Amino acid sequence: MPLPITGIHHVAIIASDYARSKAFYVDILGCAVIAETYREARDSWKLDLALGGSQIELFSFPDAPQRPSYPEAQGLRHLAFTVADVAQAKAELEQAGVAVEEIRTDSLTGRRFTFFADPDGLPLELYEA
Repeated sequence: MPLPITGIHHVAIIASDYARSKAFYVDILGCAVIAETYREARDSWKLDLALGGSQIELFSFPDAPQRPSYPEAQGLRHLAFTVADVAQAKAELEQAGVAVEEIRTDSLTGRRFTFFADPDGLPLELYEA
């Protein structure tokens, strides 16, 4: 019997530079801050961000190891955000200094999409609704 899963609650991201990643997700992507917590015993920050009906949890951990990233490596491939107009969102990201790939069209759905990266190189996608 399948689990009664109704959606994605959150995606967790560990940042190499907490302040830089916080600015990216809040100031550039427009995520709303739900809560920000500093845990002294861990010397670690946790930032809860609202994104539509889901959340992003942004963490900092001292000396967190780097994760090798290859386009077709096993594991999380990318995080996709829904937007009404990919071209407009691409232009806004570029105005903020974010490098964005050329817009492509999904051959299966006919919808437009593009990729960019967060400050740690995590692949992010804009997918037109």
